[in-house]
Amino acid sequence: MKKKLTRREFLEKTTLTVAAGASLTAAGAQSHAAPEKRHIPTRKLGRTGVEVPVLSFGGGSRFLMYKDEEEALRVLNGVIEMGVTYVDTAAAYGDGLSETRIGKVLKTRRKEVFLATKIPESARTRDAALREFEASLKRLGTDRVDLLHVHSLKGDDDLARIEAPDGALKALYELREQKAARFIGMTSHTDGAVMKKAIERHDLDCVQMALNPARSNSFEKLALPAASKKNMGVILMKATAQGKLVGTGAGVADVDSLLRYALSLPVSTMVVGMPQVAHIEQNVAAVKAFKPMSQSEMDSLAMRVSPSSAS
Repeated sequence: MKKKLTRREFLEKTTLTVAAGASLTAAGAQSHAAPEKRHIPTRKLGRTGVEVPVLSFGGGSRFLMYKDEEEALRVLNGVIEMGVTYVDTAAAYGDGLSETRIGKVLKTRRKEVFLATKIPESARTRDAALREFEASLKRLGTDRVDLLHVHSLKGDDDLARIEAPDGALKALYELREQKAARFIGMTSHTDGAVMKKAIERHDLDCVQMALNPARSNSFEKLALPAASKKNMGVILMKATAQGKLVGTGAGVADVDSLLRYALSLPVSTMVVGMPQVAHIEQNVAAVKAFKPMSQSEMDSLAMRVSPSSAS
């Protein structure tokens, strides 16, 4: 059995790898790519046609658990070397800290990364959304993103604000037209029914939604089929409900089963927070070994997992 790396060994290894990649670039190499990068499975991000890794790096609360800045940057460089090149962040994560950290890594790796960020809930008008996007670009140190979402759609009233003539969605259409955002989308944690309405009404490229076996009656039954029908890229989040579904006993399951369930759905990638080196290794190993669950296996897992744990 392969020996698991300690946190120190992982960070030392990735520091050496990144340094070697930088040397190669200086000598005229085309990228920092490590051999392992070729072995992460990929899927098409819906109608965008872009191939993305099935495992994506979550830049939210789990990334912010790395309190040491240098450690956080080494970890992010390390996962990119492993082939986890889809990086998900948002203005709201740490009040911009996540974007700032990621921006430091992007200084030398922008071409390798599929970058997704989000317009915060506080910016539901066109003008506010444009201001927030400009601030995000500054923190990220780039002039473009690959995917720009309206963050955290909640209910019909919220959708009405977003899709109003002067709503945030108008800003996203403009930014896509200007190619400041290659693709646009929306995310939702709580309301599969309103997400379904947004999908059916609007010209979105992608959607990001909470999907796990404890939430199968909302997004999985309502929003996911609507997105698949329009060939949208679907980004899954909350595969483990931030670890709340992980464990032994009633109402929980092992990580590998939860990730298998996630990738057995018609999704393009899953965004996972990875606050420990052990989590990174386990998740990468799981996606490399992935075999789809049968429908009966998925139904059985959904019956075992408690809906009350899935938020």
